[in-house]
Amino acid sequence: MKNFLIWAVLVGVVGYAGAKFYLHSEVSDAVDMMVLMLSPYAEVEYDGVASTLTGELTVDGVRVRVDGFADDLYIERIGIDTPSFLSLLELNDMSKLQSNGVPEYMGFLIEGLRIPADADYYKQFYDFSLQARGIADASGPAVECTGKYGFSPTALVALGYEEQVMDMLMTIRDEESRFSFDMSVSMDEMWDMIVNVSLAGNIMSEVAKGAMYRPKLRDMRVEYTDKSLNQRVTKYCGERGLSAADTLKAQMDSFKFVGESNGIEFDEYMLEPYKEFLLGKSTLVVTAQPNEPIAFSQIDLYKPSDVPALLNLAAIAR
Repeated sequence: MKNFLIWAVLVGVVGYAGAKFYLHSEVSDAVDMMVLMLSPYAEVEYDGVASTLTGELTVDGVRVRVDGFADDLYIERIGIDTPSFLSLLELNDMSKLQSNGVPEYMGFLIEGLRIPADADYYKQFYDFSLQARGIADASGPAVECTGKYGFSPTALVALGYEEQVMDMLMTIRDEESRFSFDMSVSMDEMWDMIVNVSLAGNIMSEVAKGAMYRPKLRDMRVEYTDKSLNQRVTKYCGERGLSAADTLKAQMDSFKFVGESNGIEFDEYMLEPYKEFLLGKSTLVVTAQPNEPIAFSQIDLYKPSDVPALLNLAAIAR
């Protein structure tokens, strides 16, 4: 019996090592092909491929330099997260995927995405985002120090961020009558955000509708936790000559702009908790629970002031 157990363990280890080698080889070949396809537009390098028994498969140490830019984009790890190592093997085998169906969940992860504040591509991205939204003038202390239209490279440095470092995990789960997106995003020394969105229907049948697909929201929850950004913004606004009252008003105006950009005029049930959050609470939780699933395309048909009631939108600060 003892020898049997030893041999069973050895066979399992050898089998796992063989499967891992095969998986890494297949993924490396696919990544190399992608790097080759991108070569006319970007220079991409990576350190290697890694996987775990828990179902993660990542490409590690990714460095990207887009043609026309001098600065690199660096990502420590980028890949997928599945229920198990077996799920990874099945994803690589179309016949098994067709017979067993998609995994219970599928996650997409990015860890250690580093964007220097003075990177040339970030400056161009910031300028492009202003142009895309038709914003001709983003100057002025109240706009700059609160990041109303996003933080400029200059503002990031003034806030004490030489670089932005982001981790993200987005997981898709398919259930019988709904499918959900769970996302967690963390920006070092800035904020953490957890987002849970539930949509009506089965993901495979809904996506099969193609252009006719109209996502319907069942419910949503966003939990946003400040990790020092609010304090830095208050300090920077003061340095730009704003009083405490002016800073609070500018921050509230920035929050209202976020709503307006999405066709929503926030009511007191959103604005008052957000004010509490700015005045010292560390976490803001926003929920949407419409009485029945509503298509996102329908929201635009309503007046912005009616949308909070339509979505049953509410917030609490804690």
